[in-house]
Amino acid sequence: MKGWVNRMSIFIGPMMKHLNGHKELTNHSEVVDIKAGALVYIPLMNCTEIIAKPGEQVKVGTMIAKRSDHFIVPIFSSVSGTVRGVEHMVHAGGGTADHLVIENDGKFEYEKSFEPGNYEEMTRDELVTFMMNAGIVGCGGAGFPAYIKYKFAKGVDTKYMKDALTILINAVECEPYITADYRNTEDNLDLLLLGVKAFIKAASAKDAIIAIKETKKELIEKLQLRVKDEPNIKIRPVPDMYPMGWERTLVFEVFKERYDKLPGELGVVVNNATTAIAFAEALTKGTGIVMKTVTFSGDAIKNPVNVRVPVGVKVSEIMEQIGGYSKEDAIVIAGGPMMGKAIKSDEFAITASSNAITILEAKPIDTIPCLRCGKCNDACPAGILPVRINNAEKVGNVALIQKLRADQCIECGMCTYVCPSKIEVTENVRKAKKLLMAATKK
Repeated sequence: MKGWVNRMSIFIGPMMKHLNGHKELTNHSEVVDIKAGALVYIPLMNCTEIIAKPGEQVKVGTMIAKRSDHFIVPIFSSVSGTVRGVEHMVHAGGGTADHLVIENDGKFEYEKSFEPGNYEEMTRDELVTFMMNAGIVGCGGAGFPAYIKYKFAKGVDTKYMKDALTILINAVECEPYITADYRNTEDNLDLLLLGVKAFIKAASAKDAIIAIKETKKELIEKLQLRVKDEPNIKIRPVPDMYPMGWERTLVFEVFKERYDKLPGELGVVVNNATTAIAFAEALTKGTGIVMKTVTFSGDAIKNPVNVRVPVGVKVSEIMEQIGGYSKEDAIVIAGGPMMGKAIKSDEFAITASSNAITILEAKPIDTIPCLRCGKCNDACPAGILPVRINNAEKVGNVALIQKLRADQCIECGMCTYVCPSKIEVTENVRKAKKLLMAATKK
């Protein structure tokens, strides 16, 4: 985020901005295939059961671990080879976690993770169960198990539409530099539409809306052409604003209504475009998420590009294959420059929910005391008061942090972006959220 302090755009509207996206760096270049090295490191965050034991042989698609506490999320091998054990290391979220280490034999031998399915012949419940067993998670960065949204989708008494739900496909990709969803959508239109149709049936929904930035004119035309004979699928161009890709902002833009906790209150189920494609791939190929399209971009990388890479490959290895850094002092961010997490080194692995690695030049920042200008409050899409939360965090006032609803912060980075004092407001609000979470646990 540091590289964004001096790149402010004209203020356009309340709680949203048009940002210089730098999308042209990777929008139209070919996706580069990345080869896995000698070892891959499959993240095992929240896993309760490791299925593959040291010394066992696995193939691409072999189930190697499973989360089965509050959610059920199977994890599959992205290479063929030999399981070497578990290593505790830094992950893309900034913390540490166990990773299953697999020695890659280079053969890339494949096996079906499960039997493919024809969504037209499957019942709603069968589709939801299939989604669960396929390990489909949100591919826009959050990684939330997709089947949960559909398991509880039926029978919702909605304000927006009483007779049925609507599926809202988020293809907005509003954060700077990131174009992975855009390229994935453009390259896989048939899979996208198959996934959308399967989502409609899985939710017993009436229709689906695919939301995409109005600036993506060529892709919008292609999508409109593809859905001209699909009366229950509509394309909805939305303004090129940040954070339009945030669920609450997008839902309000499309439906002009706000909800309290979940979009289901308005009769809406939201999924990322790449998640729909992943679901379609599972249905047609019988495989879980073992490959990811990830944007590598920024002002400190020699060759900005989208890559297609096996889950578990380290960022350091990918950087070697695509040309490396253009600056000696660079910040490696897992995700985009606004919402991503800065990681101390590039020795962490791509996950099933990874969508971007942003490399920015590390520049010195001269921070001055807060000017009390209120710009961070005006720009906050969640409608909270970042400057007051920032001050409450400094003195550890948990009661005030709770009263100011710090838990509603989505860590979008807007408050830091607009701050004329160049204060890391977002980071301080993030710390406040951690204080609140710790106090709640006690």
